[in-house]
Amino acid sequence: MIDVNDLRRGTTFVLDGELYKVLEYQHYKPGRGNAIIRTKLRNLRTGATIQRNFLSGDRVQEVRIERRGVQYLYNDGDLYYFMDTETYDQMALPAAALEGQTGYLKEGMELVIAVYEGQPLEVELPTTVDLEVVDTEAAVAGDTATSVTKKATLETGLTIQVPLFVQKGDTVRVDTRTGEYVTRV
Repeated sequence: MIDVNDLRRGTTFVLDGELYKVLEYQHYKPGRGNAIIRTKLRNLRTGATIQRNFLSGDRVQEVRIERRGVQYLYNDGDLYYFMDTETYDQMALPAAALEGQTGYLKEGMELVIAVYEGQPLEVELPTTVDLEVVDTEAAVAGDTATSVTKKATLETGLTIQVPLFVQKGDTVRVDTRTGEYVTRV
């Protein structure tokens, strides 16, 4: 059991029989009474996000999550398949568990997957990924006085804003935390 004052972003715990991960954490101390810990939590099994307030002194059951190196293989509709790089076992995650990360997945990519009691929960992406531009708008000459950007579609289907000099066929580095262009590779 851990005290809710020790909760931080990324902490995983059991609450009411469900497995949650802390997305946001805020400690609030009103003028009187106990401190209130405001959290935004994601249910790791269903993908639902909730907001929950705790009183200072409350306790929750912390869990240990195993992290394994995996390789992304392919997706089959709603399921995404990964292979454990040590045991060569395959595991599948539903698209709901990957919430917004599917645009960064490229076949053969090395990742880390969080596993609890033998069940895969979520994928931890690298900070940046390199993806090829498959389609982009044409740049207009004379629009270079300010930092103008244009839309580009990447090989995974992800659409991002890139500088005007990026062309079709270029490889760009994308920040997986923000979804923004970093540099041309």
